[in-house]
Amino acid sequence: MTAASGWTPVALSASIEAGTSAGTQINGFEIVVWRDNSGNAHVWEDRCPHRGMRMSFGFVRGDHIACLYHGWQYDTGGQCRYIPAHPDLEVPSTIKIPSYAVTERGGVIWTCLKETADASALPAISDDVTPIRSLYIDRPVEAIAPLLPCLPIDGADVSMETLSSGAVLFTSGEVKLLIAGQSVAADKSALHIAAIGAVDAAARKSIAKWAENARRAIETAPVTPMAKVA
Repeated sequence: MTAASGWTPVALSASIEAGTSAGTQINGFEIVVWRDNSGNAHVWEDRCPHRGMRMSFGFVRGDHIACLYHGWQYDTGGQCRYIPAHPDLEVPSTIKIPSYAVTERGGVIWTCLKETADASALPAISDDVTPIRSLYIDRPVEAIAPLLPCLPIDGADVSMETLSSGAVLFTSGEVKLLIAGQSVAADKSALHIAAIGAVDAAARKSIAKWAENARRAIETAPVTPMAKVA
């Protein structure tokens, strides 16, 4: 479970509401994931060029995001458009935050750390999903996929289909999950989990409990194959 041709899942779509932002990392590189008030998602380097403050600490106003430190505002392309201390200044075009390609698919926000990228390598999966949760695990992302078949839901048989190099379709009994893996750091990963189709509140609660048990099992698993856990 590695990045799909440079594409990496960074959040569940449902976790980034319009007008909000969140910070995360890809292999230790800090990024901000934010959504403007029109609902469009953006992924940038998480650093204001002025004093290096994390943009994920800032606030979204319409189609701008502003730095918490001195309020410098940036448009959806990363270009600084307004500096409160100099309201009449025509801001130089050189004041810009690196922005990256972003696509939403399967209820997940994906990014590639370059301005444009071909999204055809992303998993071909319906957006008819129910978000479950993002699971943060103290284990390298490439070590996780081999352990998933040993983690059935309610004891049901497990099958897995590789959708892309960054995502798998996990099936256990009647439950089908999209599990998209993000390498946060060398020994830390995130699994962004969504159920395929609509599931009710009781099923969501059951899957979320399974996910938490899976996190503990993965973190404590030896390098050799695991025994099955409920």
